[in-house]
Amino acid sequence: MSDLTDPTNATSLAVKRGAFVGFSAGAAALGGSIASALAAGEGFGAAHDPIVAESDPAIAATTLSLRYTYGGSARALAAYAALPKNAVADTPGIVVVQQIWGLDAQLRDVVRRFAKEGYCTIAPDLYSGLGAPSGDGATDVGAFRPFAAKLEDDTVDHDVAQCAAWLRLTRPSATIGVTGFCMGGGITLRQTVDEKSVFAAAAMWYGKVRYGTTEGGGPITPIALAYADEIGIPLLGSFGGRDTSIFADDVRALDARLTELGRPHDIKIYDEAGHAFFDDTRRSFVASAAADSWTRTLSWFARYLRR
Repeated sequence: MSDLTDPTNATSLAVKRGAFVGFSAGAAALGGSIASALAAGEGFGAAHDPIVAESDPAIAATTLSLRYTYGGSARALAAYAALPKNAVADTPGIVVVQQIWGLDAQLRDVVRRFAKEGYCTIAPDLYSGLGAPSGDGATDVGAFRPFAAKLEDDTVDHDVAQCAAWLRLTRPSATIGVTGFCMGGGITLRQTVDEKSVFAAAAMWYGKVRYGTTEGGGPITPIALAYADEIGIPLLGSFGGRDTSIFADDVRALDARLTELGRPHDIKIYDEAGHAFFDDTRRSFVASAAADSWTRTLSWFARYLRR
C-alpha cells in the first residue's frame, strides 16, 4: 500500500472551519437524525458517545471471524457487522473500508449508522493477523504506518470481496455497495475497477485518485487517470478543498475524465473542509461537509442499491 496519508496533518489552515458553519443547516434538512447530529457537530472533533449505539433496538451489531483460503493459505479475517432488525433477503448491503486507524470506534459507529439507515453493513479489519494497535482514541498515526505499509492490494481486495460474499450468504438477493475513507477511499476506488462485478455502486471519501505517478509531482498526467476508463460502476466522491494530500485539481481531473467517458458519477469538493472531514472523533471534522456528504451518499446508495 502506498497511500499513507497522515490524516492529522493533511489540511491547509488557509480557511478557518468556523467560516462555513452556516452550511450545516441545509445539509441537516436533507437527512434524518444522523445527518442532523453530524450537522450540529455537538461535542464532535474529539472522542464522544456514538451517534448509533450498539444497543440501538433497530439494529443488531456483532464481531465476526471470516475464514477463507487465499493463495493456498488459510486466512482469519476479523470484521464488524451491523444489520437492521427488519432485514429481509433483498435488504441491500454495504462494505465499509477502514481508514489508517483501522476498525476503530468511529468506523464501527459508521457501520451502525448505515445499518440504522436500512443497510446490512460490514467492515473488514484489514490489519487482521498483523498485530496492529487499537485505533480507539489514538492520535499518533505513526503507530499505524508500519501496518498500513504491509497491506497488499490483492489481499485487501480479497478481504473486501469476502465481506461482500458474507453479505450475499446472509442476504442472497441483496445488491451491494462499497464505501471507504482516506486509505479506504482509495481502496474503494480500486474496487470500481478490480471488483466491478461484485459491487453495484461505490462512494469514496477523500481517497487518492492519482495512480502510477509520484503523489504531488506536478499536474496529474493522463497515465495517472488511465484507470478511469475501466471504472465499471457508479461512483460518488466527497473531497476537501483544503486537503493537502489529495489535491482538488486531481479530483477535478478525475471528474472531467468520467464526464468525458459518460460514466455515472457525482464528485463534490467541499471548500470548507480538509482531509478526514467526516471523522467526527478527531480535530479534522467539519460538520457541514460531513452532514452533506452523508446525505449524498445515502441518496447515491438508495438510487443504485435499492430495488
